[in-house]
Amino acid sequence: MKLLDTNGSNTKLRKNNKDINIRVAGLSLYPVSTRICPMQDIAQCKAPCLSDSGFAKVYKSVNNSRKAKTDFYLNDPKNFIIQLKNELTNFEKLCKKQQVVPYIRLNVISDIQWELKANGSIPQSFPGINFFDYTKIAKRLNKTPSNYELMFSYSNAPGYQQSVRKAFKTDVPISVVFFGNMPNRFMGKEVVDGDSSDIVNLTYKNKIVGLKYKSVGDKINPVDSTFIVNMESL
Repeated sequence: MKLLDTNGSNTKLRKNNKDINIRVAGLSLYPVSTRICPMQDIAQCKAPCLSDSGFAKVYKSVNNSRKAKTDFYLNDPKNFIIQLKNELTNFEKLCKKQQVVPYIRLNVISDIQWELKANGSIPQSFPGINFFDYTKIAKRLNKTPSNYELMFSYSNAPGYQQSVRKAFKTDVPISVVFFGNMPNRFMGKEVVDGDSSDIVNLTYKNKIVGLKYKSVGDKINPVDSTFIVNMESL
């Protein structure tokens, strides 16, 4: 079982590979529990999660594969990390051969602290690879290795506001999902369009990365979600 998508087949990754000077790979686990996404209940983002959208909505095999990888990670983390490091080594070699800059998103739809020793100290082990992720764990911000950049993911859930306040005290890009027209400013910060490239989004320091709401079918009404900012009601 291969862990990394190195071909950019995931829709979240494909948009980044339009830049011919880079190559982006990703790891897609299924957010089955708080061990995979610690803040999913507090931030109330479980229902609107994109884990069941895109190709996963059409092909059951997509999430079956994600769930198999997740079971591997949860049940045998030692060997999971060994295989992940082997695949990262091969990806780095491939990028060097192709003369492109390697980027890795290890949390395509998860929120694991890969910088921790318990999770393999992955970024520290590969200084030649650029790692990036969205996160809802505010305590991680500005504390990851220099080759691991994070963007914070916003939610208006009441129990999540301490994390939001902590994030707003930093200069990291803060992603916000908007339903309706995207505003020019949000909570005192400039809003930029974040739907074209996650790599570019990393450069938007002290700004709001605006993301348009993507439908997840009948899982949730975007108007009622605290994770999604409903511009039609403002």
